[in-house]
Amino acid sequence: MEDAAVEVRDLVKRYGPVTAVDHLDLRCRRGEVTAVLGPNGAGKTSTIEICEGFRTSDSGSVRVLGLAPDDPGLKPRIGIMLQSGGVPQAARAGEWLKLVSRFHAHPLDPSALLDRLGLTDHARTPYRRLSGGQQQRLGLAAAVIGRPELVFLDEPTAGLDPQARHACWDMIRELRAAGVSVVLTTHHMDEAEKLSDHVVIIDRGRVVAEGSPAELTGAERQLRFRARPGLNLDEVLSALPPGSAAKESPAGHYIIEGQVDPSLLATVTAWCATEGVTTEDLSIERRTLEDVFLELTGRELR
Repeated sequence: MEDAAVEVRDLVKRYGPVTAVDHLDLRCRRGEVTAVLGPNGAGKTSTIEICEGFRTSDSGSVRVLGLAPDDPGLKPRIGIMLQSGGVPQAARAGEWLKLVSRFHAHPLDPSALLDRLGLTDHARTPYRRLSGGQQQRLGLAAAVIGRPELVFLDEPTAGLDPQARHACWDMIRELRAAGVSVVLTTHHMDEAEKLSDHVVIIDRGRVVAEGSPAELTGAERQLRFRARPGLNLDEVLSALPPGSAAKESPAGHYIIEGQVDPSLLATVTAWCATEGVTTEDLSIERRTLEDVFLELTGRELR
């Protein structure tokens, strides 16, 4: 437990007949960024809200920095960024951040934090008149102003433009460099891959995979190209070395797996030329976290 910022064991949460969290185990190490991923309805939000103390579990144990989520001694040690809400609609951005700072013994300077996140010009703007991205940045500022040991960030870059998104990423990296533990939920797979030390994928209330981004994606490379949908993959494979695999996912997008080298590239392009297949975006890439996520959780909309 010494190196665990969050320790969840055999957690169960039900809403009537629906089991949202099904005997889930989760461990987030101190000083690391842990990304918790999952489709809508997978149970990740319920799990995180139980850790934050906003919901109670039906069974199982949860420890955050070694304490129960409802322990009063925990609140000054953590920061929480909700995906939306939590701020009075009439509160002005600068005044709200100053108010939040007064709840902490050694807060960061509110003015400096506003400037860092590009909110200085909006310090006197009521929360309801801020754009969605500005509201997100104010939520992030409020989460970190108390110099927490652990920060929960729920979709911190949702609705942000590229500049603001990278500013948020820089702040998360600085938190990690300062030894702060970060639990991040996001639907941006590239964000999780770039920022996290450890990734946990949840589906149907259970952990279906976990590990570092490199461990989950592996070292294998793939040959990818676009062409007309419905190519005969058996014919493609017949031209490839033994042990190769081919799939079409989604329609018109092809992935060749195996010993990816110049000879494989030449074989595929030669076969396409023989069959009169026009290829586009031919490239050699490593498997991404998004590939892993879709393989584990499926492609159906939820």
